[in-house]
Parts: sequence; structure tokens; C-alpha cells
Amino acid sequence: MSGTTTSGKGRTAGVPRLPGGGVNRWTVLIVLCVSLLFVALDTTILYVAVPSVTEDLRPGPVELLWIVDIYPLIAASLLILFGTLGDRVGRRRILLLGYGLFGLASAVAALAPNPQILMTARALLGIGGAMIMPATLSILRQVFPDRRERAVAIGVWSAVAAVGAAVGPVLGGFLVENFWWGSVFLINIPMMAAMLLIGRWLLPESRGERNGPWDVIGAIVAALGVLGVVLGVKRIGSGAALVGPTTLLPIALGVALLLLFVRRQRRRTHPLIDMRLFARPAFGTSVGCIVLAMLALVGLQLIAVQYLQLVLGLSPLETGLRMLPLVFAAMAAGLTGSKLLQALGPRAMVSFGFVLTAAAVLCLTAMTSHDRPWLLSGGFVLLGFGFQSTLFGAYESMLSEAPAEQSGGAAAIGETSYQLGAGIGVALLGSVMNAAYAPGLTHVDGVPAKTSASAAHSLGEAYKVAAGLGESAKEALRIAARDSFVRGLHITLVASAVLLLVGAGIALRLPRRAAESTERAEGDTGTAEGAPAGAGRGTGEPAPAGSGR
Repeated sequence: MSGTTTSGKGRTAGVPRLPGGGVNRWTVLIVLCVSLLFVALDTTILYVAVPSVTEDLRPGPVELLWIVDIYPLIAASLLILFGTLGDRVGRRRILLLGYGLFGLASAVAALAPNPQILMTARALLGIGGAMIMPATLSILRQVFPDRRERAVAIGVWSAVAAVGAAVGPVLGGFLVENFWWGSVFLINIPMMAAMLLIGRWLLPESRGERNGPWDVIGAIVAALGVLGVVLGVKRIGSGAALVGPTTLLPIALGVALLLLFVRRQRRRTHPLIDMRLFARPAFGTSVGCIVLAMLALVGLQLIAVQYLQLVLGLSPLETGLRMLPLVFAAMAAGLTGSKLLQALGPRAMVSFGFVLTAAAVLCLTAMTSHDRPWLLSGGFVLLGFGFQSTLFGAYESMLSEAPAEQSGGAAAIGETSYQLGAGIGVALLGSVMNAAYAPGLTHVDGVPAKTSASAAHSLGEAYKVAAGLGESAKEALRIAARDSFVRGLHITLVASAVLLLVGAGIALRLPRRAAESTERAEGDTGTAEGAPAGAGRGTGEPAPAGSGR
């Protein structure tokens, strides 16, 4: 039966169970969240290790860019491929393969003797991450058929994702300061080995419909399309020209391939992704909200890190610690998200999250070149709670709206939207920041015009060129650059707030209330392999999402 969840042949004995039978879904949630935590950590943990990697392996500028960027590029481009493949061959199977590849690639990265090996290992990490991320969310969708319980689970899942990305620089800073840069990868190996063993014993297998062949060509077209778009926007974010062969060409090719993918899916009898999902207001709106939330905030987060390090002069570890209020607030929003969803409903919750985040962003415009720790901490608390509330409500609505048999594809769409929003956000807000920063350095007293032009590229570049000037010119350039950066930050914050308020308006298309769930396991009809009928409460096939709406 399509969408049936199984516990795996011969693997039912010894598995933790609920009183009514079935795999203990809360134990499964812990395993899935630990998996996600380490994948999320790897998106940011390398940032603080870049100077050590540069000193040890001496990569060129292009090689260093690819070492940092290839992991999210590969992961984003393959999410749809592995998400839909898991629906066909088994989500648990894809997840376990992801564990193995992620652990192996981490070992290669930790011991890489040259930039090329490290780049290859990071690409393999991206493949492993793309196998793990959608599988965790789609298994969660299957294991929690009751919408109220699933809301709690998604809250925990989304909080863990936020914690992983935010704690990455803190953990990376600690490891680099006390060991060597390879340790940021080495910590993955024992955890992935444990996850492989525990997951093989504990996690239930599930898959969607098997009717018709898997669309291999469509999966490749989607992967190449996403790769082109993300590559182009990342190039813009790194300072490349908006119109040029390294930016416009990959974006144009990516968009063309994605349009071809959509057209192909609409014509196929058994598509990878049912495009009719986007015709459902709750699904399409949720995806749009995820993109907008990430677009408004990820680029801003990178700029905030520069502010803490270059303007306030904090170390990478101190910077990470300053971001902890945001992490704790995001955790609180995730853990209380289910109750908030029931009290407010998806429409009000997501809109409230956007508005609260916009208010927090506008509060942060009071930041100056002098440290105001209480202002920063308060702003980060509001920012973390509002942002996580938005993502929680959007992910929950999106996943609940998708049929259970398509949960892998739906999860992949959500994760791809997350990555696309992040990439576009870095490019867009980075461009706004650069445009606002540069005019303040067109003329600085006592500084040659050529030097001022070089300083206008970035605050870090300004500090470098200032080091070669006389004492008075050096101080004048540093002050001018720091003040220009703060002014540019204020303008970028306002632009981000506008995007967030647009998101609040879009969220008004979401359902007013989270319907009482009628999605219950059909134990009489959906039996586990090798288990008696009715033994799989919590792991059977739920009714179509939204049926109680």
C-alpha cells in the first residue's frame, strides 16, 4: 500500500515501543535530531577555521572560496534528488547511506594533505548532507501522523537545525584554538558511526508510491538547475559583478533547467514532485515564507558577525558566544511552537513571527561603533524567537499539507527553499551593504584616492590598506571605514525589515486555524513488514494531510 511505513524485516524485536505497540516515535525523533545537528553544524563550523586552513594548506583565493562554498552548493542541488529517491527506495535506507558517506568524507577532510583533497571531501560531505536532511524530515512526517504531536516534533527538529548552524562558529572556535583545523571534521566520525548503528536498529523504514519508474532525468535536471541558481547568487554575494559570465550565465541556465523540470513533471503520469501541491495555498505560501525568512536574515547574520569581529573587535569564540541569546531564543520558540500554533493558528503565528523579527531588526539599528551588549542581547532574543516561530509555522503547514507518500519530496522542497533563500539573501543584502558602505570612503582626509577606493571594497580590506599608512591617516581611514560600515548596516537592517513585513503580508494566505488532526495511523490496513496488523501505531499511513482542514 502506498505510503505504508514499515519497521523493517527482522528488526522489530528489541525496538523501544509505546504501550499500544509501534516504534517509540519520541526516541526516533532524538535520533533524527542528532543527525540533523551535525549536518547543520558543518554549514558554519568551518568559517572560523579558514585562517588555519589557509596557513596550513595554502589554497589560492579561488580554491579557498570553493572549500567553503562547495558543501552548501552540493547539498542544496541534490536535496530534491535524494528526497524523492527516498520516497521510492526507502527513506531509512537513504539516511543510513548518508550517515556512512558523511562519516567517511569527514575523515578524508580532517586528514586532507592539500586543498584539492579537502575540496573533494567537502563535496562528498555535501552529498551526505543532502541524503540526511530531507530523510530526517520525511521520516518525522511518517512517524508522527497526528498533527498535534507532529507540531511538537517539528518544533524540536527546527530548533535543533537553528542551534546547529548558530553553535557552529562557537564550537569551531573552541576546537581551532585548542587543537587543529581538522578537528572540526573529526568530531563527526564517532557520531556518524553511532548513528549508523543506532539508526539501523531503531529507525523505521518507509516509502511512498512505487507506481511507474523513477524519473532519473528529471532528478538530474532539478539538481543542475538548483546548482546553477545557487552558484550564481553565491558569486554575487562574494562580490562578483551582478551581470557577468560567472553570475548571470549560471543563474539563467539554472532557471531554464528548473522551468524544464516543472514542465516535465506536469506532463509525467508519475512525477517526482506533484506540481499540484503548489496550487494548495498553504503549501505554496509556506514555501514562499521559508524563502523570504531566510532571504531577510541569513545575509544579515553574516553582516552581524562582521560587525562583532571587525567593529567591536571580538574574537571568533567571543562572537559565537554573543550569538547564544539568539540560539536560546530559537530553541524556546521551537519547543513552545506547538502550543503557540494551537493558540494562534498558522496564519497568525507565521505573521507574528515575521513582525516580531522585523521589530527586532529595527531595534538593532540603534547599534553604533561602541559596544552595547544589552541592546544586542535583547535584539538577538527577539530575533531568534520571531525567526524560529516563522520557520516553525511555515514548515509545519508545508509538511502537513503534503500527502504522506510524498513527504520526502515535500521535505526536499522545504530544504531547497531554505538553501535558496539563504543564498539569495547573502547576495541581495550583501549588495545592499556594499552599496551603502562604499560612498562613505570616496574621500578621506590624508588618504590617497587609490587607497580609499581599495578600502571601499569591504571593512576588512580597509583595515588591511590602513596598516600601510602613516599613523594619522591610518586612524582616519579606520574611523571612516568603521562609521561607513555601521551606516551601511543600518540601511541593510531597514531593507531586511521591509522584506520581513512583506513576508508577514504573504503569510496571511495561510489557514487561519490548525485543524484538529484526522491523520491517524491506519493500523488495520497499513501493516509493517514482518509485524502483525495494528502493531504500528505512530508508524502507519496517515490520511491525506489537510483532510481535517
